[in-house]
Amino acid sequence: MSAGASGANSGPVDSIAADPIYLDVSVPPGKRKTLPIDTRRHAFAYVFAGSGKFCNASEPWPCRRRVWVGSTPNPPAEASNRSLVLFSAGDEVMVQAGDDGVRFLLVSGEPLKEPVAWYGPIVMNTQQELRRAFEELREGTFLETGSG
Repeated sequence: MSAGASGANSGPVDSIAADPIYLDVSVPPGKRKTLPIDTRRHAFAYVFAGSGKFCNASEPWPCRRRVWVGSTPNPPAEASNRSLVLFSAGDEVMVQAGDDGVRFLLVSGEPLKEPVAWYGPIVMNTQQELRRAFEELREGTFLETGSG
């Protein structure tokens, strides 16, 4: 499942429907930053530099790419480079930067209210779609446009 369009390809989800907000956030070493989140939106942070502790966000669950599938992991003390932090409902997110500071993308959007099937880097609506996506990935036909 994808939102919006890239080149000649477009996804089934209209990005206007989710009304996404993207924030590129940097916090200097040892500093703390609090960011408001609309409680009607879902949010996640993707850390791509440094590390930090995410607090006051109704149990943030940092996870390494491709490791967390389906069940709650044991969250590490800090979310570091290439970690994803999913937030449950709350009106703010606080991050305490580590020794090298932290930089992350904070994304929030209105819930699509669609089923989600997720494994590793691929997210679809059903387990059947997910299995087909991995078959296409193995066959080398994943994301083919079908026309020249």
